[in-house]
Amino acid sequence: MEQTIRNQRVFFNNNNTKSLSFRVLALKKLKRLLQENEEILNNAIYKDFKKSSFDNYTNELSLLYKDIDEATKHLKKWASIKKVTTNLVNFPSKSYIIPEPLGVTLIIGAWNYPYQLSFAPAIAAIAAGNTILLKPSELPINTSNSIAKLINENFDPSFFKVIEGGIPETTTLLNQKFDKIFFTGSVPVGKIVYQAAAKNLTPVTLELGGKSPTIVTENCDLKTTVRRLMWSKYLNAGQTCIAPDYVYVHETIKENFLKECKKEIKASNYNFENGNYVQIIDEKNHTRLVNLIDKEKIYFGGKHNITNRYIEPTILKNVKDEDEIMKDEIFGPILPVLSYTNLSEIIIKIKERPKPLSCYIFTNDNKTRKKILNEISFGSGAINEAIMQISNSNLPFGGVGQSGIGSYHGESGFKTFSHYKSILEKPNWLELNLKYFPHSKIKLKIIKFLMKLEF
Repeated sequence: MEQTIRNQRVFFNNNNTKSLSFRVLALKKLKRLLQENEEILNNAIYKDFKKSSFDNYTNELSLLYKDIDEATKHLKKWASIKKVTTNLVNFPSKSYIIPEPLGVTLIIGAWNYPYQLSFAPAIAAIAAGNTILLKPSELPINTSNSIAKLINENFDPSFFKVIEGGIPETTTLLNQKFDKIFFTGSVPVGKIVYQAAAKNLTPVTLELGGKSPTIVTENCDLKTTVRRLMWSKYLNAGQTCIAPDYVYVHETIKENFLKECKKEIKASNYNFENGNYVQIIDEKNHTRLVNLIDKEKIYFGGKHNITNRYIEPTILKNVKDEDEIMKDEIFGPILPVLSYTNLSEIIIKIKERPKPLSCYIFTNDNKTRKKILNEISFGSGAINEAIMQISNSNLPFGGVGQSGIGSYHGESGFKTFSHYKSILEKPNWLELNLKYFPHSKIKLKIIKFLMKLEF
């Protein structure tokens, strides 16, 4: 690891990644490799937790292709020098900002969308002109192996290298000096990464999680709401960082809401054979999730089988804020349903929790929409939709507070892996004596006047 990092630093310091043409060629090469190896990638992820080729393309690979296409199309603009206004105190001169790569970057991917959450930040890092050391999650081992083989057999390790392993390897990596660390995962591990980075004052982007709330008001379009909500909740068997974690539904429509949810789940027929459902990633998480299911509050579902790591799409009713399932992020196919009558009261409850990664609002009332958006802080969200905000690369994706630090996707990702170097350039044909000694009252008066004009 240490030698690889040293090699990458030499490669970077020799300005190999500074050329835009180098970056574009690397991005196009990555896309070609992904496309040519789709079948291998599909087989690997199916072996790990039965994700279908349909879901692998729609949830993961298609987003990566789009990221690469957008980066290659707009890279020249993103990397261009940005002219800015110069103040009068510095007359005559010009000011501009130069985007430059940070250097040697470490990207630690997550297991729930192992391709998308490993390669998306890597695409941004390449576009910005960095070298990359990628550590995919070890839980989906076949996926990790396929990522390592794809990259390590086709890229110069001094530029792009994959290192596999678990906690020991990750710990060793975090003890090294990087110019940027990008981590996707849980809040507890995010804190460990942040502490390790602090030793070297390394800038960090943390994409974490949290209990993302959903609010369903009495004037929503109920059938459409339920259809979109059920799809987003049970996609990837609920193992999605921006999945709706729990739902507050207005008391007046609660029973109809539950009935529609049950109907929609049955119609969707979630199972491995249909290719629209996946396994829980491992037995440890399966056991954790099963222990969260209060049998007395099951409205629908609840069946499970640890042999094939299956948990049926489950809805819990009459859930209270103090219940065990409301303490931490669920990250599985269990949906707690709580009711409310007073919107302001549940906003207070949501705000008492750590700031969530996402929030979803289903309503046709503009006043309600504005109130929630104005009063609740969260990373990203949607109105009358869920999860789909991630598919728009013009929307920066990231958390706030405990749900994360920083954002990426599209130009936001380029900025995350760049430093913006500010430059003041002054000619030699004129030199004002205002700043030089000896000082005088008239000089101070002129300076104060100029400063007033600027502000």
